[in-house]
Amino acid sequence: MTSFVEKNGSCLCGLTRFTAKLNPTNASACHCSNCQKWCGGPFVSIDCGTSFSVTDDSQIAVFESSSWAERGFCRKCGSHLYYRIKEANQYEVPVGLFDELEDFELKCQVFIDAKPLFYSFANETSDMTAAEVFAKYAPT
Repeated sequence: MTSFVEKNGSCLCGLTRFTAKLNPTNASACHCSNCQKWCGGPFVSIDCGTSFSVTDDSQIAVFESSSWAERGFCRKCGSHLYYRIKEANQYEVPVGLFDELEDFELKCQVFIDAKPLFYSFANETSDMTAAEVFAKYAPT
């Protein structure tokens, strides 16, 4: 039996609040050049699948970062709200936006071959190269 954990969060200004049902609460880090430009470093997120919902989406702006994905952010404070794979309607939400962080654990790193040499995470993770990510997620 699958057990889901409901988590709430918000952007920096609190204007955009959201709820997501997670299973499991595993965080991942993306090191692709787009995420590095967007976040100023790795994009550490939680896969929310399709369960991501906001209380009011009128303050969300969306940037189409590729033909298959988009990034949402708050129009007021600029907080990065999500990365969404359009075809699957799959949301990756920055881990720092959640109200409670205690249950999260970094388990995976993607685009590991694009990770800059000046940092590394201490815990052991499963890793995927860019080629492995595109083979798994990019539309054919």
